[in-house]
Amino acid sequence: MTDLSYIDETRQMLKKLLPVESIMTINQDQIKDLIKKRDPKAHKGCFGHALLYAGSYGMAGAAVLSAKACMRSGVGLLTVCTPPANNDILQISVPEAMVVHTDDMYAESDFSRYSAIGAGPGLGKGDSQTALLDKILKSASCPTVLDADALNILSQNSYLLEYVPAGSVITPHPGELARLTGKTTDWTQMTGRAIEFARQSGITVVVKGAPTVTVTPQGAAYINTTGNAGMATGGSGDVLTGITLALLAQGYSALDSALTAVYIHGLAGDIAAAQLSQTAMTSADIISCLPQAWLKTEIL
Repeated sequence: MTDLSYIDETRQMLKKLLPVESIMTINQDQIKDLIKKRDPKAHKGCFGHALLYAGSYGMAGAAVLSAKACMRSGVGLLTVCTPPANNDILQISVPEAMVVHTDDMYAESDFSRYSAIGAGPGLGKGDSQTALLDKILKSASCPTVLDADALNILSQNSYLLEYVPAGSVITPHPGELARLTGKTTDWTQMTGRAIEFARQSGITVVVKGAPTVTVTPQGAAYINTTGNAGMATGGSGDVLTGITLALLAQGYSALDSALTAVYIHGLAGDIAAAQLSQTAMTSADIISCLPQAWLKTEIL
């Protein structure tokens, strides 16, 4: 679990930016209240159809991690759009997911059948990926979760921000946030910019760190209480994207999706660290521990 001194320190820094009543911490009881109980008569169509744009040549692992995390977080259906070179890897690694692909990743033109869209993990940020994100944001109306290269594309093409659908979430690490809002090494200034960005854009912002802080367009900040330094490893953010996408697809609000995903992601990381050590754990281990994390919070 995140060192409590970090929580207190973060709360004190946030007081410089927000009223005390707008600063909250997230614990297990609050997350249990957010999680929806599954109807015993439900079918897969009741839990949403997610579309994930992820992976480029040499980055299939990002797509695999995000897709696996999505499937481990309750989504009914998942389609992954990835380059043809990644087809066999995805089909073998995540057999539960459907895979579509063309050379320029434009296989999907009708977004109406999807409940939520995720984009960014291992995507790349060339001209074709920029055109792809332009198409997604201008054509889709469902909530999106944007991470990694999708955020890097946004930072270079700020006009796209006005097309991000309502109820969307972005999950930047400090470097990605700096590219979006301006470089700074000062945590308070960085978080202040995230709060202002959320207000202006209407997007829920998950500022990944120790601890992770979620800020809302309404000017509230939520401090997460799970997670550990072992999660500072490649692919961890891809896992968070997959969890968030699954929740958005199931009809959770942007805020509830972000808070629940961050908490569950950190809790799975804590379970993995307890079993394997912070040093040895990998992002795949976080996914392996997602079932135990959900069991600790789910209403059965």
